[in-house]
Amino acid sequence: MSAETLPVVQPAVPRPDPADPVFAAHAGGKLEVVPRRPLRDRRDLSLAYTPGVADVSRAIAAHPDLLDVYTGRGNTVAVVSDGTAVLGLGDVGPGAALPVMEGKAMLFKHFAGIDAVPICLDTTDVHEIVDTVARLAPTFGGINLEDISAPRCFEIERLLQERLDLPVFHDDQHGTAVVALAALRGAATVVGKDVETLRVVVSGAGAAGVAIADILHLTGVLDVVVVDSRGIVETGRDLPAHKLRLARQTNPRRLRGGLAEAMRGADAFIGVSGGTVPEPVVASMADAAIVLALANPTPEVAPEVAHRHAAVVGTGRSDLPNQINNVLAFPGIFRGALDVRARRISEGMTLAAAAAIAACVPVPTADRIVPSVFDEAVAPAVAAAVAAAARAEGLARTP
Repeated sequence: MSAETLPVVQPAVPRPDPADPVFAAHAGGKLEVVPRRPLRDRRDLSLAYTPGVADVSRAIAAHPDLLDVYTGRGNTVAVVSDGTAVLGLGDVGPGAALPVMEGKAMLFKHFAGIDAVPICLDTTDVHEIVDTVARLAPTFGGINLEDISAPRCFEIERLLQERLDLPVFHDDQHGTAVVALAALRGAATVVGKDVETLRVVVSGAGAAGVAIADILHLTGVLDVVVVDSRGIVETGRDLPAHKLRLARQTNPRRLRGGLAEAMRGADAFIGVSGGTVPEPVVASMADAAIVLALANPTPEVAPEVAHRHAAVVGTGRSDLPNQINNVLAFPGIFRGALDVRARRISEGMTLAAAAAIAACVPVPTADRIVPSVFDEAVAPAVAAAVAAAARAEGLARTP
C-alpha cells in the first residue's frame, strides 16, 4: 500500500549478514522457471521445439485465439514496477524493487496458480512505461501494476487500459480498495450499522486513498471525508486534478480543517497514509467506532490506543487479528479475469470481489471481519465472483 508522500531512501545501510534468515530466504531470488513438459529424448525435443513447434506457430498466426490455448500466455501476468513507491520505503529504484516484485509473483502462484513475471523498469516517464508495457503485452494475459507513485500511477493505468485489450490492474489502488471495503462490511455488521450510512474518514489521498474513496462511492457510502498531509481534501483548496475530482465526490458536509475536524463523530477510519493519529482524535469518534489502520509496519493508530476507543480494529499486520491485506483480493481477481479471458477488470468486478471476500466470513466478529489470508476458500470464491461479473457485463471472451 503506497503512502501519498513517499521519502527518498538513503542507502546508508550496512551490508547484510548472509546468515540472517530474512536474507537467506531471498538468496538467489525467489523464483525459477520450470518446464511443464518432459524433455527426455529426441522425440520430446522435436515436439517441444523444432520441428513440431513450427506447426503451433503457424496455427496461432492463422487463428490468434489459439494463443492462450497453446502457450502459457493465458495464465501469465506481468508484475510491473518502476520502483518509485515500494512498500513504505519510497523511491528505491527498480533494482531494489525486484525482491518485492518476486514476492508478489510468489503470491500469485501460491494462492491462484498464476505464473507471474516481475518486470522492473528503469524509467519513471509515464509514456515510456506505457509504451514498454504495451510492447511486452503479447506475452501476458494480464498486467499487474505495482508500487508506482501517485499521481503518475493513475495516468499509467488509464493509458494502458485504453491501449490494451486485456486486464490492467494497479493493485495499490484497487486491491487495497477491495479489501478495505470487505473489511468495512464485516466491521459494520459487528457494530450493527449499515455500510451506506457510515461516516468514513480516509487518511491518505494517494493511490490507495483515492481508490478507497471511489469504491465507497460506488457502494453508496455517501459521507466520506478524505484527508491528506495538508488537511481535508475539499474544493476550497488549490488541488491537482485527481484530488479536485475527489473533493467534488466526497465531503458532503463541506468540512474544513484537518484530521481532527474530519474524525469528530466519524464511524470509521481507514488509514493508508502512515503518520500517527493522536489518541484524543481517535477518542472523538462516534460510539462503536471502526479503526482500520493499514499502514505497515506501524499502523496510523497504535492498536492499544485503537482498542481503547473503537469496537473493531484492523491493521495490515500479520501478527494482529484482522489482517487486511491485498493478497485476499488480487490472486482471485486475476484468476477470475484470466479464466474467462476478460478484456478488462471493471468496477463491477472489483465490487464482486469485495462481496466475495466478505462472504467468506458469514458471521463476522470483532476479531474476524475478514478471512485469513491463508484461507484456501478465498481465492476460488473471488475468482468465481469476478468471472461471473465479467460474463454479466459482456467482458468475457469465453463462457
